[in-house]
Amino acid sequence: MNPEAHSTLTIIGAGLAGCEAAWQAAQRGVSVTLHEMKPEKFSPAHHLPGLAELVCSNSLRGDSLDNAVGLLKEELRRCDSLIMKAAEATRVPAGGALAVDRQLFSAYVTGKINSHPLIRLEQGEVTALPATGMVIIASGPLTSDSLAETITGLTGDRLYFYDAIAPIVAASSLDMTKVFAASRYGKGDGDDYLNCPLDEEKYRRLVDELLAADKVPSRDFEKIIHFEGCMPVEEMAARGVETLRFGPLKPVGLCDPRTGTEPHAVIQLRAENRERTMFNLVGFQTKLTWPEQRRVFRMIPGLEQAEFVRLGSMHRNTFINAPALLLPTQQLTTDPRIFFAGQITGVEGYVESAASGFLAGLTAARLLQDQPSLVPPPETALGALMAHITNADVRHFQPMNVNYGLFLELPGRIKKKERRQKLAERALVALEEWRAKVAA
Repeated sequence: MNPEAHSTLTIIGAGLAGCEAAWQAAQRGVSVTLHEMKPEKFSPAHHLPGLAELVCSNSLRGDSLDNAVGLLKEELRRCDSLIMKAAEATRVPAGGALAVDRQLFSAYVTGKINSHPLIRLEQGEVTALPATGMVIIASGPLTSDSLAETITGLTGDRLYFYDAIAPIVAASSLDMTKVFAASRYGKGDGDDYLNCPLDEEKYRRLVDELLAADKVPSRDFEKIIHFEGCMPVEEMAARGVETLRFGPLKPVGLCDPRTGTEPHAVIQLRAENRERTMFNLVGFQTKLTWPEQRRVFRMIPGLEQAEFVRLGSMHRNTFINAPALLLPTQQLTTDPRIFFAGQITGVEGYVESAASGFLAGLTAARLLQDQPSLVPPPETALGALMAHITNADVRHFQPMNVNYGLFLELPGRIKKKERRQKLAERALVALEEWRAKVAA
């Protein structure tokens, strides 16, 4: 390859994947041009001017090795991930989960990117790809229409699903005589969440109102495909009266100190910032109209006078048919100088997006420096995730969070909790062996 043609790595999109990719490449001595269309242009779901904006939630989910995303976090920590450093520096109490102050998180990443001597940030919409040189497309699930058309020319038909955002309320507007602080099973500090208890009558009325409320209509030409991990609350309610009570409103592990008993159902509120001045309605992603959100959600005990800092909304997420299009390195099979990274590949979740960006940045840097690519072993969370998006069924490919079901099986019959522990132990051993090869 002509050295001048690949002297700089171009990355399109400065979300979690793009920023992680830029950081990893620059840390390995590669000059990076990072493109971000904000603040010149915003997607329907983005509002902050900074990089690495968290849109759906401020939670990066579980932080324990009992779940696969906790293992993926640990692998990224050991690999010097910028996103994980930002999360640790800006975390807020969230029980057994890793949640962050989203404004401080964005500011941390933005500062690191802007101060790196090998990263040049260019702001403004990109509508076409460079004709030469290595490119990482990390434009995210809310890729602009113009760039999406360019990508369609490379990949063929786009796939999509709808994603929903939960509302945020001001803490000062909550009625604390009806809300109690507690974490499920006492995890974390024991009071990381605020809880709105519902008896059976209030629960059933809430379900009825969710079903009857006005929803934002979809456009006629768009088929609605919801991602199971971010299902609108009213869609879950439509599956049966008990669905929410066994889902995001489950009361298990929570005791109302006022009654000494477990409520019939519980709506949890998670802190949005360190000052705990704003709270997110956990599991209440929605496509209700804004007036209906105010009406229905103020039926929740403690939220009668709620001030909504942000109301819920719906947006379409674009992703490619990765197993039909990408090599295990996330390079385009028809043009290996082009990588895809982040949620546009079909990985779902903040941590997964950062992991995809980490691997794209690492691999691009190695190739630019005439080193072989090194795909992480399938025993690791990184490897299992990449194996899924590049080897899944092409005909039925859908976005996926990392989970232990993606991992290579262990021999013999093992109990679930012990199995996860052994999978995590095996993964971290394999990760260290891989890291040694990367560093050699």
